Amino acid sequence: MMKKISSFVDYFQQYHESVTDPEGYWAKIAETFNWHKKWDKVLDWNFKEPKINWFINGKLNITENIFERNLPARKDQVALIWEPNDPKGKEIKLTYGELFEKVCQFANALKKSGIKKGDRVAIYLPMVPELPISMLACARIGAVHSIVFAGFSATSLSDRINDSKCNMVITADGLFRGNKNVHLKSIVDEALLSCDSVEHVVVLKRTGDPIEMKAGRDIWWSDFIAGVSTVNKAEVMDSEDTLFILYTSGSTGKPKGVLHTVGGYMVFAEYTFLNVFQYNEGDIYWCTADIGWVTGHTYIVYGPLLAGGTSIMFEGIPTYPDPGRFWEVVDKYKVNQFYTAPTAIRALIAQGDEWVRSKDLSSLKVLGSVGEPINEEAWRWYHDLVGKGKCPIVDTWWQTETGGILITPLAGITPTKPSFATLPLPGVQPVIVDNEGKVLEGNNVQGNLCIKFPWPGMIRTTYGDHERCRINYFSTYRNLYFTGDGAKRDEEGYYRILGRVDDVINVSGHRIGTAEVEDAINQHPKVVESAVVGYPHEIKGSGIYAYVTCDALSEDEARTIEKEITDLVSKIIGPIAKPDKIQLVAGLPKTRSGKIMRRILRKIGEGDATSLGDTSTLLDPGVVEDIIRGAKVDVKR
Repeated sequence: MMKKISSFVDYFQQYHESVTDPEGYWAKIAETFNWHKKWDKVLDWNFKEPKINWFINGKLNITENIFERNLPARKDQVALIWEPNDPKGKEIKLTYGELFEKVCQFANALKKSGIKKGDRVAIYLPMVPELPISMLACARIGAVHSIVFAGFSATSLSDRINDSKCNMVITADGLFRGNKNVHLKSIVDEALLSCDSVEHVVVLKRTGDPIEMKAGRDIWWSDFIAGVSTVNKAEVMDSEDTLFILYTSGSTGKPKGVLHTVGGYMVFAEYTFLNVFQYNEGDIYWCTADIGWVTGHTYIVYGPLLAGGTSIMFEGIPTYPDPGRFWEVVDKYKVNQFYTAPTAIRALIAQGDEWVRSKDLSSLKVLGSVGEPINEEAWRWYHDLVGKGKCPIVDTWWQTETGGILITPLAGITPTKPSFATLPLPGVQPVIVDNEGKVLEGNNVQGNLCIKFPWPGMIRTTYGDHERCRINYFSTYRNLYFTGDGAKRDEEGYYRILGRVDDVINVSGHRIGTAEVEDAINQHPKVVESAVVGYPHEIKGSGIYAYVTCDALSEDEARTIEKEITDLVSKIIGPIAKPDKIQLVAGLPKTRSGKIMRRILRKIGEGDATSLGDTSTLLDPGVVEDIIRGAKVDVKR
């Protein structure tokens, strides 16, 4: 296990070393891993193309660093604890030895079916142990896993399968989420009607619901692994070989496949996990995220398991069967580090304090927050009630594209401040720039957050479209990675993340592209056009507000169209993207050149008509007054 940062003084010393000699700093950390061949050069990069290569010509396999590296000391230690949706269900505990056998067996079954190094495998599974087993099996043989959150629609799933030309889909008959039962296999069947690259579908029996199995294509998980050996030799990978693709929404309609590679991601995942959470031998760690998002990739599976930790994965939701579920699980397993989203915290605040007060929670040492900036009210409730005033909160800022946490307190080391992500990790060099790209030096500044130097876990490309990667992240400001977030740096040099500055809405910690939602709404036959913006939402952080113009509607159509639009968005993207407010409008505020002035719609959605800015360039300024009169929020003038 690599040595952790041990004090605030140590942090500053390591940070100084990491920015004065980045290659030497990361080389020392990388040497704690097992390599078949050590790298020839630590780093080769430029942000113009962009081209980022870490640990060049190094040879390794990430699963050997989870298993072969850890097994001598941890064969009988619990690696994964699975807590089912139903609290009356039986939990599963897998030791490193048991998990290794299951991963090797599934890896062999993948190879037997024809999956080989470089093939893409779509995983569309519930939060069950077979999800990390299948992703690690892919990594074991060099196949590229593309996990799709099992709340996305058939259209969203097929888009992702087609973009990366997946050869196989791994799914289940269905899933349990709270008191709901979702039929996953039927969603896969619908998705595959428009996919021609998929040869095999492996189906896990989870709910027991009746499903259709297509002969020659579909096979039950149990049959897939029947009689298959549990002994497997890992594929030797290059440091810059692809580990996984994970799709994320952007400011254009089509989701982009963020691509991460083996070596740099591995080093960064373990490094950030150990240091941010100050994980110690024997600790029980729980991240409540879904593995379908990057948080689950890095901080349920790869980070904790590389570090030889014990990681909990949870199938359920925080309010089922009651709002005390999270805290019951904490007490049940004596959780030491707890990592969740502000959305979940705000939802639980609304349920009342008694659900927390009635639990012990004395095992907790560290509380974490992820997905969006945590507001001060939620921070204080989390700190004072859940943490009993004694647990540091690590308010972590990072993205799918960064692979791991970039700006955060280190638990028990960095002095915290509510709603501030505080300081960058060693090796991370943030800058704040104005809209022209001028770097704002010193403290007490606010602008656009960029990173000026590569870190090992960062995005390498967007799958199949490197130019899109360049345009999205590296073209806005010269020689900088642009995060898409605004930030301020206070008088102490602490960073506060202010949210998205592009056309992306952070809903419950998940990025939803406005263009993606607009494209879905516009498919309704009665919709002429739409404009989607974010607005403040007391639980989700940001809600989705859709302004929609329609053809002439009958009375019956006017009564039902909002539900039809909501259902359509759910079908095309998934329930996560449903608009929270839909306002039917006669027209949208447009410039004479036809551009929709979304900043005006954002202000109205925020309930503020006092600072709409210059509206003289609008084709019809009267449209704004009509929208304000019909707004679904109280608008101050």
